[in-house]
Formats: sequence, C-alpha cells, structure tokens
Amino acid sequence: MDTSAFFATKASEQLIPAPMRIVDTDGAFTFGSDTGIVYQSGLASEARIAAADLATALGYASPLPVVERTHLRGSDTARIIIRLVPAWDDGHGAEAYLIETTTDAIVIEAMAPDGIWHGLQTIRQLILVSGASIPCFSCIDSPRFAWRGFMLDCSRHFFSVEFIKKMIDAASLHHLNRFHWHLVDDQGWRLPVPEYPRLTEIGAYRTDLRQSWDNTYGDFYRAEQIQEIVRYADERHVMVVPEIETPGHASALLAAYPELGCTGGPYQVEDRWGIFDDVMCVGNDKVLDVLDAVFRTTAQLFPGPYIHIGGDECPKVRWKECPKCNKRLLENHLATFDELQSWMTVQVVKLIQKYGRRAIGWDEVLEGTETLGLPKDVIVMSWRGLEGGIKASSMGHEVIMCPTTGGCYLDHKHLDDIDEPGNISVATVGDSYEADPIAPGMDETQARMVIGGQGNLWTEKVCFAKHAEYMFFPRLAALAEGLWTPRENKDFASFSRRIPALHRRLDALGFSYYKGALS
Repeated sequence: MDTSAFFATKASEQLIPAPMRIVDTDGAFTFGSDTGIVYQSGLASEARIAAADLATALGYASPLPVVERTHLRGSDTARIIIRLVPAWDDGHGAEAYLIETTTDAIVIEAMAPDGIWHGLQTIRQLILVSGASIPCFSCIDSPRFAWRGFMLDCSRHFFSVEFIKKMIDAASLHHLNRFHWHLVDDQGWRLPVPEYPRLTEIGAYRTDLRQSWDNTYGDFYRAEQIQEIVRYADERHVMVVPEIETPGHASALLAAYPELGCTGGPYQVEDRWGIFDDVMCVGNDKVLDVLDAVFRTTAQLFPGPYIHIGGDECPKVRWKECPKCNKRLLENHLATFDELQSWMTVQVVKLIQKYGRRAIGWDEVLEGTETLGLPKDVIVMSWRGLEGGIKASSMGHEVIMCPTTGGCYLDHKHLDDIDEPGNISVATVGDSYEADPIAPGMDETQARMVIGGQGNLWTEKVCFAKHAEYMFFPRLAALAEGLWTPRENKDFASFSRRIPALHRRLDALGFSYYKGALS
C-alpha cells in the first residue's frame, strides 16, 4: 500500500488503538522551538522519557525542555501539560487518560503515571504521522483489558538487546503493556544462573547442521543486559515477564547437566524444531534444586510479579521407563503420568511463590489435576484454542488468551500464499483484528477471569530482526486495538482506513512490515 500521498487531517483517522471516545476539533497544535513539557511533581520520569521520544519523532537534535511546577497554570500555552487528577467517577483505572488539544496547548490528565504515559504515546503517534503540526482533538481513553502483550521467542533464535528495546518501544506506542520473554527451550538457554554456569556455557550454543563452516550458533543475555531491558521497559510502562520452560522443552538444560534427565544422556542442544522425548526427570530431587536456583536468579533479575513456567508439550515416554519417576508416582498416590506432571507443576509453583512471584502456565497445566488440583493463583495462558481458557475460567483461574487458532500466532503466514513467509498456518491481519479474549458462551463470571491476551512470535523460522518485524506488524497493532478499544467500538473497516497512518509510523521508526492484503 502506497502511503506517499497520504495526509490524514483528523486525529481519529490516525490513532491505533482507536480511543474509547474521541472528538475531532478545528485547528492544529504546532510544535515550535519553545515547546516543552510542563509537568506536575511525580511525573518526572514520564516527562523526561517523553521529551526525548517526542523530540526524536519531530526530528529535533535534543529533547524538549521539561519544567516541573507545583501548580500548573492556564497560561502555560504552547506547552504539553501533564498532570494527575483525582479518581474519575465512571470507574476508569490507572491506565485511563484524558487529552484536550487546542492550538495553544496539549493537556493530558490521568489518575496515575500509567495513564499519563499512554496519553503521551497518543500524541507521539500523531507526530509520527503528521509531523510538527498535529490536528486538534479531545478524547477520553481507557483499556478494555489489563494484560495486553507480545511474546518473543529468543531461544530458537537469539535477538539483540537493541532489537528487543525497539520492539518494546513500538509495543508501548500502541498501548501494549506486557513483554513475554521466552528465554529457555530445547534450542538454547539464554538466562545466566551463577550457581550453574554450564547452562549458558553449554546450553546457550548449538551446532547448526545446515552448514559445515562456522556452525556454532547461540548466545545468552548477561545480567546487566537483562537489567537494561527491564529498566527500559519499565520506563515505557511495559512489564517484562520471563518464561522458564518446565518440565519439557529441556534439551538445552539436559545438555548442560545430563544428570537431570531420566537416562543420563548424552544429550545435545537441539538444532531441530519440534517436541523431544527427553525432559526433566521429575523423580530426581536435584531437578528441583537446580530450578530453585534458576527461579531465585529470575526473581532477582525480573522485579515484576509474574514468572511463566511453561508446562506445554511434555512427553511422558521417558517417565514411564524411569524407576525414579515411577517411584515418585507411587509415593504420591498418582494414577497417571499426566498427574505426575501436575505434581511437578505444584512443586514449581511453590518455588515461584517462595520468591514472591505468581506463576503463569500454558494450558497443559490444567491436565492431570484430578488428584492434586492446580494452585488457585496460577494464571492459565490458553494457546491450543479457546477451550483451555474456558475451562480455566470455570475453575476460577485468571486467563490470558492467545490461541494459535485465532490470529494470535504471528509466526503464521499473513496470507495463504506459497511465496509468503510463515510457519504452519495462516493468520491474516483481519484474523488478528477479530481475535477476542472473551470466548463465545462465557458467562459473566468466566469473562471477569479473562485478564487479556497477546500476540506470540515463535522463531523456528524467523532468524533475523527484520524478519521478526515483518511478522509482527501490522498484526500486533490489530491485536492491540482488540485488547484496548471497547468491543462495541471495534470496526475493521475503520482500522483498515487507519493502516496508512500505521505505515507512516512504522516507516518513521525504521520497521520492516507486511504491506499486502489485510484479509
């Protein structure tokens, strides 16, 4: 789609996600050499980061000036004024914001810094499309769901700190607020654990069998790099949620410490994609000792309240043949090996809780729970369709929806075309737009348990950042609108008309992206 001749004259024709309520008004606010941010005490971080980001969007060499004032005056014209206000009467939360834009000033009000940040990103969106003169408008905006995320698989292919920060910035620009970081899988272990150095010395690298020269592939994130990403995300009001796979997808772990498997190895960090029979030996207490150290390090590096524990695609072949696993089964009066995995889930959740965190698991954690149940505070991430989320919500568990069947798997092709890159299936932009975390047939009680959704990019066949960008956009923006905008306001025809504005923003940010048919 050619956007070279595109000129959107109204704010409502540019913004993604669409605001809850927006009114286009006459005139434009024009940024000049004296334009700066006037902020109320308590918003210094938001003002500082936004001053740099808005200046970059405007093409300025230095950040906009920022001024703190205890009392913001109506005479602060030609300024962006950000201020906190008491709670609104209509029940909007911390991420809600109000904007009033005139030819003289932009005023952003919110009850909390989260809302101020989202308001500033709305203004940044307009600058990236319209330049230094943005259309006047007023809006009140608030998210539909609390969890609005994207997942990047950095185990199958390793992505740089710079690219991850670029993605966090783009996600925040579109009001997403969760970065699910897949750090561990069969093909690579990316998290440093001081007590177990071989996890990264051995587990972070694999032999690339596709070539006979320079065929070692891999890397891992140093503690200071993780802290840098977490800090960068926090400044942009994005929470980083690390994932440590248990008890399956463990080839990298077993290659580093073969005594943690049922057979003792030898094992290798996998260069193949798929599901492998060798998994953690749940009859071996040493596995829990290692995971204790892993989760201790994870909790130290990631201050957010959640740790994802995986739980998906765990074969039981080795357990059935393993004396230790069979002993564990009998000692705990379990009837099946699915129940043995449930036992393991309970132990892992206890480790997570020990470090003050809350566990998230893929929907397989619901299986085999007849005897032990699933700890009540576990959040279930439903990926094999909507059914896992429906079941979990009926059991009283909070749910995050990201079904592979519903436009949320961004490694799938944009179109059913032999020349289109992608893996396994098709997810058009329209599919992503129509994705809805509230499944058909859910009653009100179940619907309240759904905290949101996300788009997932698995990277078996995504080797480079530019390819990842192409797979993310514009589908991630389509998902963002579904997670933010009220359901009754969603309109795919309107979204399609705003795609040229999205293209302009992505061009300005240096993204590669899909430009073809939307459905």
